[in-house]
Amino acid sequence: MQDCLYRLNLPEYVIEILKASKGVTIPKTRTELFELAMGDKTNAIFNVEYEVKGIGTVLEATVTKCKNGAVVNYIDDYMRRRDPDCLLVADNKDTDKPKYKDVYKKDFKSVRLETFEWLKQQELIFLPFKSGGIEYGYDSILIAPLNAGFFAAGLADLQGFLNIDDVTDTFHPRAVIFLAPPFRHTHFEGKQIVLHNRLDGIHEVYSYNLYPGPSAKKGIYGVLLNIGEEEGWITAHASTVKVITPYDNEIVIMHEGASGGGKSEMIEDIHKEMDGRIVLAKNKISGEKDYIVLNETCELLPVTDDMALCHPKMQNESKKLVVKDAESAWFLRLDNITKYGTSPHYEQILTQPSEPLIFLNIEAVPGATCLVWEHILDSNGKPCPNPRVILPRRLVPKAIDVPVEVDVRSFGVRTPSCTKENPTYGIMGIFHVLPPALAWLWRLVAPRGFNNPSIIDKAEMSSEGVGSYWPFATGKMVNQANLMLEQILKSINTRYVLIPNQHIGAYEVSFMPQWIAREYIARRGSAKFKPEHLIEARCPLLGFGLDSLKIDGQYIRKVFLQPETQKEVGVEGYDAGAKILNDFFAQELEKYNTEQLNPLGRQIIDLFYNHATVEQYMDLIPMRY
Repeated sequence: MQDCLYRLNLPEYVIEILKASKGVTIPKTRTELFELAMGDKTNAIFNVEYEVKGIGTVLEATVTKCKNGAVVNYIDDYMRRRDPDCLLVADNKDTDKPKYKDVYKKDFKSVRLETFEWLKQQELIFLPFKSGGIEYGYDSILIAPLNAGFFAAGLADLQGFLNIDDVTDTFHPRAVIFLAPPFRHTHFEGKQIVLHNRLDGIHEVYSYNLYPGPSAKKGIYGVLLNIGEEEGWITAHASTVKVITPYDNEIVIMHEGASGGGKSEMIEDIHKEMDGRIVLAKNKISGEKDYIVLNETCELLPVTDDMALCHPKMQNESKKLVVKDAESAWFLRLDNITKYGTSPHYEQILTQPSEPLIFLNIEAVPGATCLVWEHILDSNGKPCPNPRVILPRRLVPKAIDVPVEVDVRSFGVRTPSCTKENPTYGIMGIFHVLPPALAWLWRLVAPRGFNNPSIIDKAEMSSEGVGSYWPFATGKMVNQANLMLEQILKSINTRYVLIPNQHIGAYEVSFMPQWIAREYIARRGSAKFKPEHLIEARCPLLGFGLDSLKIDGQYIRKVFLQPETQKEVGVEGYDAGAKILNDFFAQELEKYNTEQLNPLGRQIIDLFYNHATVEQYMDLIPMRY
């Protein structure tokens, strides 16, 4: 093993950990990883537990072997969703994130060394992988306790798994994840803590919990964002899909947004009733439903699910943003699949996959098939709101593996219902067309929105910040804001729309607005939005609403295009909701308005504070209709 380790150009302190440990397993195949996830080949259920000083044995999770994969269930409800405040920065480089030394009033050095000493007392898994995908990604490694095989298997699927036999001496790790679950109890009062230590030449990620969301996924996202901040590019928080209409028109839509903003749903087929009708909306007061019928829907070729690499090596002369998937697998949330037949496309893949999968927060019986609509119950007796599966891209039919040019960038927001009696920011129409300057402002603020299923969050509306990826970044907000603006200025042929989900005014709509918008925009293809088809929204932050929308010969009612026309909302409710939205933007934009911001960015923010019209935003950066 020694020759192997030196061949990988590992830092000396990493080699010391591996050599001093009780043994190192280096899995070479996915099959080996799944065996490790279960402890060994013979186990039907495997308990992932640790001896914790002062507490005793702590059972963190169970792993159940089912026909379609390994099902992980955490004992603690808190561990079943990502804590949005789990990220701390351990180094002294520039950051706007909380620093370990400020929160805990001491330097991280001692805990870092304690982590190394704990790892030396364990049997370990060592796993080389690529952060950001095989082609454009960065050499990385995982060091984890052997009994956390499911974590390693999940990471191997999410990132670019490398067989150690295929790794040459050109390997130079740019990132390392150290996994030490007991420290959650001994050092961090049970909290999900993920520490980033940005050393010169290598980015250390310390995962002090077993939920892969904040570390194996978002932790590596933080690594990519840090590298991008150094090199001048972005990894967007976005799903991307090539949409092919029944008439063979093609268009690429990239959908951004905070957690729960509809990224995974943008690459899903539109949900239909058994009789083929589509429930567009349900009035929450009267119970009345609106239906639409689409005899033929568009074909979907997914490109990315959550992380879109915008590497400079991929950009071209099209003046459109060019993206590729930054992941090798997708961390799909399954809360919307509540019964058989809800999502036939995914149900077929996940129930009878060609390879076993890693599931989280799903009911499991050893030797049986785990069913993705049977979510584990939390301690309150309600289904866990964050059931997940790690789905390798290679198992997704028609997935595109090459870079694509983005025609339309959409931004999704979870919105609550809005009425004149109970006004909220749920005042968006089915979709809005945004000038680039407003599209930039929405990405700076990135509202997390209503009833988020993915994370632990009590606030009804809060901000995820620049590009909606700020919760995973480690650097400076203003640097990311500048990079985002530069990206928009270089992509003048990409257009921007804003799409709500969950509610339009008094109507419950789920993710139907983005599915309808996707079908409509794709059918339009490269055709311009004529100015007479657009109407300046009553709230300038929403850009242009639609005066009319016709799809497959059916008109969408104006109450869904302009919510102020709903009798339950009216101008009174709309304006009260607009004030909520404007006040929120005023609060959140202040943190960007500094001397370090691009001067054009400061002009855009000044326009907002001076109650600018939509046309004034367009004067700064022209809009492509």
